[in-house]
Amino acid sequence: MTANHVLCSGCDIYCQVAAQTPASGDVADVVVKATDPRPLRANICMKGVHAPEGFAHPSRVTRPLKRIGARGEGRWEEVSWDTAMDDIASRLKAIVARHGPEALAVSTSQWNTQTDNGAGRRFMNHLGSPNWISGVAMCAGNTAAVNRPVYGWYPYPDYTATNCNVLFGHNPKPHSWTPIHNAIRRAQQNGAKLIVLDPRRSENAEQADLWLRLRPGTDAAMCFGWLKVILDEELYDADFVARWTTGFDELKARVDEFPLDRVAEITGVAPDLIAEAARVYATSGPSVIPWTPITDQQRNSTSAIRLMTTLRAVCGYLDVRGGEVFHGFHPDVVTETELECHHVLAPAQRDKQLGAKEHPVFTYRAAEALAEASERVWGHALPNIVSGACMAVPSAVFRAMADSDPYPVRAFFSLGNNTLMSFANMQLIHRALMAQELIVAVEHFRTPTAQLADYILPGDAWLERDCLSDSFGWTAIMRSSQKVVEPPEDCRSVYDFWRDLAIRMGIADAFPWHNNSDILDYRVRKLAPSFDEFADTHPIHMRPLEFKKYEKTGFATPSGKVELASSILEGFGFDPLPYWRDAPPPNPDYPLTLFMGVREDEYFQTGHRHVASLRNRRPEPLAFLSIADAADHAIKEGEEIEIETPQGRVLMKAAIRDDMPDGVVRIPHGWWLPERPEGDGTLSGAWDHSDAQICPDDPDHLDREQGIPHLKGISCRLRRTGA
Repeated sequence: MTANHVLCSGCDIYCQVAAQTPASGDVADVVVKATDPRPLRANICMKGVHAPEGFAHPSRVTRPLKRIGARGEGRWEEVSWDTAMDDIASRLKAIVARHGPEALAVSTSQWNTQTDNGAGRRFMNHLGSPNWISGVAMCAGNTAAVNRPVYGWYPYPDYTATNCNVLFGHNPKPHSWTPIHNAIRRAQQNGAKLIVLDPRRSENAEQADLWLRLRPGTDAAMCFGWLKVILDEELYDADFVARWTTGFDELKARVDEFPLDRVAEITGVAPDLIAEAARVYATSGPSVIPWTPITDQQRNSTSAIRLMTTLRAVCGYLDVRGGEVFHGFHPDVVTETELECHHVLAPAQRDKQLGAKEHPVFTYRAAEALAEASERVWGHALPNIVSGACMAVPSAVFRAMADSDPYPVRAFFSLGNNTLMSFANMQLIHRALMAQELIVAVEHFRTPTAQLADYILPGDAWLERDCLSDSFGWTAIMRSSQKVVEPPEDCRSVYDFWRDLAIRMGIADAFPWHNNSDILDYRVRKLAPSFDEFADTHPIHMRPLEFKKYEKTGFATPSGKVELASSILEGFGFDPLPYWRDAPPPNPDYPLTLFMGVREDEYFQTGHRHVASLRNRRPEPLAFLSIADAADHAIKEGEEIEIETPQGRVLMKAAIRDDMPDGVVRIPHGWWLPERPEGDGTLSGAWDHSDAQICPDDPDHLDREQGIPHLKGISCRLRRTGA
C-alpha cells in the first residue's frame, strides 16, 4: 500500500510526498519519496527523507509525563492522559477564577502540529483569552498582517508565468524551501530574471542576473531607492495608480527624500546598480517579490514590507497573471478562519490583548479596523492569513508572564513550539516560564521548553495523521495528507488535546466533532462524503484562478483602493507613509554586525538535531566569518568562538568563508543538543548555543508598528574561547 498524498511538515513549506506503508506498520520502516522525480519537480528534501528515523527515535515522548522535580531538573513520571488532563483542567480553572481567562497564553507552531483545524484559537476565544502567539509573528504571519492595510490580502507569487523574481535575502535551496527553489529555477529556464539582495554571496546570488550586496537591515532604504528610480523615470503603471490607489502624491514626496546617493550611503550599494535593478523589476513585468524572512525581522520591517507592497502596486503587478495573486478563501471548504470563532471573543477581552495598544499591526485592533472591508471582499470579517491575524505581541506576553504587567499571565501552553528558543530575549522568556503556575508542552521530545513544563503530552507526527492544508489561509489551494501509519498508542493530535480540555472546562458544546477525522469530514462535506474520499480523489483541489478581482469588489481596505498612505496606521497614530529609521549609534565595544539566521539544510528552526543521519552532516553550530575578520581575531577554521552582543553570548565553531562580507557575522537559529542530559544547568545546551539569548527586544531593536525584534544587524563582537 502507498499513501500518495502526504504533506511533510519537516518545515513550513509542506512538500507533498509519497510514503509507502510498510508491512510491519512501523514508522521506522516507512520510505518517503518525491511524488515527481523529475529535476526541479522533485519537491522533497533530506528532512523529509529521514523523518521516519526521527519519529522512531528512542527518546521520543510516547507517554504523558508529569514533572516531579524542580523545573529543568529532568525528573518525570509517566501518567495516563486522563490523569494529566484532569489535573491540567483543575489547575487552569483555578487560575482563570483568580486572574481571568486572559491569564492563559498559548504559543504554537501550526506547521508542526498540522491538525489544529482552528481548535486552539477556538478554545481560547470560547474561554475568553486573546493571548495567542506564534513564531509567525516574525516569519510570514507578520508580513501578511502588514500587507492587509495596504490592499486587504497577502498575495501569492505566480512563479509559473513571472518574468522576474526578486529575493530580499531569501535563499531557497534544494534542501531548504525546496518547491520555491524549484519554481525559481524553472522560471529562470523560461527566461525570467533573478535579482538577489543579500549581504552574503548566497547560492541564489551566484545564479542571479543582478546581485546587490546591501548592508544587513537596510531593505527599506533599498526599496525607497527603487521607487525613486521608478517614479522619476515614470516606469510605473499610471492608469492603475490613478484609478486604484490613494496617497500617491504623499508617497512621491516621501520617496523624494531618498535620492540614490542617500540610499547608497545607507545600503552600501552603488547608485548605478540600485537604478539598474529597479529598472529591471519595473520593465520586465510582471515581476514578483516573494516572501522573505529577512525583511520580517528588522527595526524597519513594517516600512520595508509596505514599500514592497507599494512596488507591486505602482508597477501594476497585483492580481495579474505572472504577478502576485489574491487567492482569498476556497469557496467549498470550511476555513480555519471560520472554525476559530473570533467573533465569540468579547470586545472587553479583545481589549486586553497584550501589546495591542503599543504595536497593533497583527493584533485584534488592526483586524477589527479592516473587518468591514474584509467582510465585503472576502466574506469573513476577521480573516486569519498565514495564521498572522489577531495575535498578541510576544515580548508583551512574556513580560506579563514574568512581571504581571499589565496583568498576570500564570498558565502557558506550548504546542509544537520550542518557545524558549523561538523568540528574542531568551533570558526574559526563561524568567517568564519560571514564574508560571502551569506549563503544558505538547511535543515529540523533551525540548528545552518542555524541560520546564509541568506536563509533556505526546503528539502525533505527520506520517501518523490526516490533514488538510491551504498554506495556513494564504491560498485557495487545498492539499490533502493521508495517514501512513498509526501513531504510538498515547500520541494524540492537538485537536484531541483541545477538545478533551474543552470538555473539562465546560465548553464542550463548542467542539461537536469528536476527533480529527470528524472535523476533516465536516470541512470538505461540500466536495465529498468524507475526508478519506476527498483525499483519495484530490491530492490538490482548487478552483481556476481569476485575476483583477478588485475590478468587481474593490480592495479590502477602508477606501476600497490600494492605500499607499495607510488610513489604518494613521488612525493608530503612526506615520501613514513608510519611513526610514536609523540604527542606534555605533557601539565601539561591539564593532561587528550580527546577521541572525543561516538556513541549515539539515534542520528547521529548533528541530531535527536528534536525527543521526542529519546530525552527522552538521554536528555543530557554525558561525560564518569573512577571511579578514577571522585574521583580525586570530581565529582558525573550526575553532570554538564566542559571539557576544550586549544581550548575551553564544558558543559556535568558526566557519571562515570567502562569500561573507567583512564586518558581518552570520549565525544559525535554533541550536541545542538533544543528546545532552537534562538537569545539567544548560537546558541541553540551549544556554550555550541558542541564538535567542543574544537577540535584544528593547525599543531600539523593535519595529514600532509590529513590536517584532531586529535580528538583521545587531552590534556584536568575537573572541576565541581559548584566548
